[in-house]
Amino acid sequence: MPFPMHRPRRLRRNELIRSMVRETALSPADFIYPLFVCPGKGVKKEIRSMPGVFQMSVDEIVRECREVARLGIPAIILFGIPEAKDEIGSHASMEQGVVQQAIRAIKRAKINLIVITDVCLCEYTSHGHCGVIENGDVANDPTVKLLADEALSHVQAGADIVAPSDMMDGRVRAIREILDENDFSNVPILSYAAKYCSGFYGPFREAAESAPKFGDRRSYQMDPANRIEAMKEVLNDIEEGADIVMVKPALPYLDIIREVRNAVNVPVAAYNVSGEYSMVKAAVSKRWLDERRVVLELLTSIKRAGADLILTYFAKDAAKWLKEK
Repeated sequence: MPFPMHRPRRLRRNELIRSMVRETALSPADFIYPLFVCPGKGVKKEIRSMPGVFQMSVDEIVRECREVARLGIPAIILFGIPEAKDEIGSHASMEQGVVQQAIRAIKRAKINLIVITDVCLCEYTSHGHCGVIENGDVANDPTVKLLADEALSHVQAGADIVAPSDMMDGRVRAIREILDENDFSNVPILSYAAKYCSGFYGPFREAAESAPKFGDRRSYQMDPANRIEAMKEVLNDIEEGADIVMVKPALPYLDIIREVRNAVNVPVAAYNVSGEYSMVKAAVSKRWLDERRVVLELLTSIKRAGADLILTYFAKDAAKWLKEK
């Protein structure tokens, strides 16, 4: 219908009308909050490149989780910084590892949160890669066995969901099998299914102390130029037993999020990663951006693209702002 009969601005006249016809609604229930757990007691160390994000000891993690739950955020995801590292990341699956201790402490505190754990070896290996090194590269199959053991140790400690982030071939199947064999068939797997080899991970590697000591991760993380391969990875992981699939990073890959959402019938997550967070924080520190407005806009864009769940370091602030609206 041509102008003047059709005037789209009629439905933008005021906030009540805009809210009535708004297509995408953002909620604290959409968020998963990442936390970095480290050894010690009373430790809360701010990460230089991620203002407002901290490495925290188990007691501080529990305190943080209480606040997260009060804000209406339903889930956290734990990353561990171990007391020691070695060539095979053996601390990743230890019963008294930092992540395992944090899981048990959160559960003892009876905090109403879903506890998700990142399953990878990069934080635990002395070389910083996501698996066992053989002939100068990460060996897929020996790594998969270690990842399965790590996932099992997390679930035995009380984790509600495990999230393999390593991008090894076949790791979802191996984790599903070991959980089923140990009577944990009810525990879901959130797979980092389409994880790209991205330049946006830099601040995370400071936070998790996981920068590779040599080379890079191009032989196992995805090429940023590839779209069809992402769908192959996602569908493979679902076939192997993934209950939720993730695209990482989020903002440079909104097209991939939408394509995955259109193709699959499982929940889709997206990771608003450290570099995306730090860029906003840097611009805000220069007073170039309105933090609240920009953060809610970018999180809405991720949900509009098709994400059901958003892992974001902005979760606490965004939840507060949404409650104020």
